[in-house]
Amino acid sequence: MTLPRLVRQAMPLALDVAIEIAKNNGVCIRPIELRRQDTTTGEIIPFDLPCGATQEAKCPPCAKRNQQLRKAQCREGWHLDHEPTADPAEATDEQRWLIEFRADIQARHDQATTEAETADWAAALVAIDAEITQAGMRGTLASHRGTARRTRTTRRRQDAPDLPRRTRRPTTLGRTFTGPQGQLYRPSMFVTLTLPSYGKIRNGAPVDPVTYDYRRAARDAIHFSKLVDRFTQNLRRVAGYDVQYFATVEPQKRLAPHLHMAIRGTLPRAEMKQIATATYHQVWWPPSDNPVDYEPAWDEHGYFNPETGEYLSTWNQALDQLDEPSHVVRFGDQADVQGVLAGSPAANRALGYLTKYLTKSLGDPFNDSDQARHDHTTRLLDALRYEPCSPTCANWLRYGIQPKDPKPGMTPGHCRGKAHRPEHLGYAGRRVLVSRKWSNKTLRDHKQDRRAWALELLGLDDPTANDPHRYIWHPVSTNDPTRTPRATQLMRGIARRQQFRASLLALEARAAGHSTGRNEGAA
Repeated sequence: MTLPRLVRQAMPLALDVAIEIAKNNGVCIRPIELRRQDTTTGEIIPFDLPCGATQEAKCPPCAKRNQQLRKAQCREGWHLDHEPTADPAEATDEQRWLIEFRADIQARHDQATTEAETADWAAALVAIDAEITQAGMRGTLASHRGTARRTRTTRRRQDAPDLPRRTRRPTTLGRTFTGPQGQLYRPSMFVTLTLPSYGKIRNGAPVDPVTYDYRRAARDAIHFSKLVDRFTQNLRRVAGYDVQYFATVEPQKRLAPHLHMAIRGTLPRAEMKQIATATYHQVWWPPSDNPVDYEPAWDEHGYFNPETGEYLSTWNQALDQLDEPSHVVRFGDQADVQGVLAGSPAANRALGYLTKYLTKSLGDPFNDSDQARHDHTTRLLDALRYEPCSPTCANWLRYGIQPKDPKPGMTPGHCRGKAHRPEHLGYAGRRVLVSRKWSNKTLRDHKQDRRAWALELLGLDDPTANDPHRYIWHPVSTNDPTRTPRATQLMRGIARRQQFRASLLALEARAAGHSTGRNEGAA
C-alpha cells in the first residue's frame, strides 16, 4: 500500500479522534476559520470562531455553552430587587437626517393635488420607512399602502370566564412580604402550562390511535406561540404591573409542546390558574377541513380549477366570508404554579427544568426504538403535512384557496415552513421567550460579561478597549486551498483550552497560597 493511500485512510481516523477529544474538552467541533489582521502590526493569524450551534446534535460543546448562557440570563433577571433601567441609545446623525427628511416628504404627500402625485410620495415614504428600520429605528411609522386594515371584534367569548383587572403600577417588581422576625421576602413564580388532551396516552403513545385527535393536536402546536402571547397579555392585565418573564417551550412525552415560565413577582395560585383557564387564541383563517378533488393550475392571474377554468378564492376573499374563527386554542386543565425564593433549592431545580431541553430539538427525545412512539410521531407528521402553517402556506391550495401572495410552483404538502419539519413537530415559534426588561441585557451583553470576567481573571487587557477597529477579520472560503484542515483546527482549539485551564489552575493555586499565608501570619 502506497504512503499517500495510508495518509488518506489515517485522516478520517485522526479527525474522529480529534472530534472526540474536542467534545471532552468543551471545544467547538465545527469551528469557523477567520484570519485576523492587526492593523497596528500588520500581523495576520488564523482564528477559529465557535459555530454557536444551539442543538446538541450539531455541536455538543457550543450547545452546552449556549445553555449555560441562558441559565445565567434567567438567573440574573428572575429575582431582581431593583428596577432595570434601559437608557435608549442616542440617535445617530443618519437617523436624525432620515427623520427630518421623512417629515419633509410627508408634508409634500399631504399637499399633493393629484392621485399620481399622492401615489409617488406614498411610495417614497415606504422606501424611507424601510431605510429608517435598517438604521435601527424601532416603533411603527405610518405606512401609506392604500389597503384598509382588517379588524375583528375584541369582545370575549361567552365560553371564557372574565378576568379581574388591577390598577396599573409603573413597576416590574412584584410584592414583598415581611416575616415574623422582620425578614423581607420577594418571592417569584415558576409556572408550567400544557395543552389539552387529545386522547388517552400510555408510555408516550396513544392507547387508541384511531380516536386520537391528531388534527387538533397539529393545529394547537402550530398556534401555540400565539396562545402564549395571549397568556402574557392577560397576566399583565390581572397583575397590574409590567410582569417580566423568562420562558422556554419544550416537548411533552406525547409530542405536544408545553411551557415553562419563570415570572418575577407573585400572584395567588388560584388566580394564575384562572388566567390560564380564561386564555384562548382565535384563529381567523379560512376553514381547512374539506380538500378539493383537483390539483390547481397556475397562470399569470393566479391559481384556477383546470376542470372548470374558475379561479380560486383569493386570501382576502376567503377572509371576507368568515363569520367565526376556524379554530380556538386553549390550555389544558393541568397548570402547575410554584412559588420560589432567590437562592433556594427550588429555584435551582426550576432553573434546570427551564433549560433542560434547550440543547435538543422538539423531535430529539423521541428518536428511540419504541415502535408505538415512532408510529405516533409518524401520524402526527402526516397530520402536519397538509395543515396550513401560515397565510402564505402552499397547503391552502388543497382546500380551494389561494395563499396570500401566491407564486407559481406551489404544491400542497411541500411547504418549507418550519412547522412542517420533523424536528419542530408543528411548533414554529421561538424556543426561548424573554421579556424586554428581564435582565436589562441581551444575550450579547451576557457574552461580553463572561468575556470581561475571563480577561479580568487572567489579568489580561482588552486589546479592543481603546481601539475597537484595531482588527480586521477576513473570512476563509471553504474552497481556499490554504484553509486549515479541520483536524488541525480542532487540535488548535484543544491546545488553547488547555492553556486557559492551566492559567486558571495557576490562579487558584496562587489564591490558595495567599490565603494560607494570611492564616499562618494571623496564627
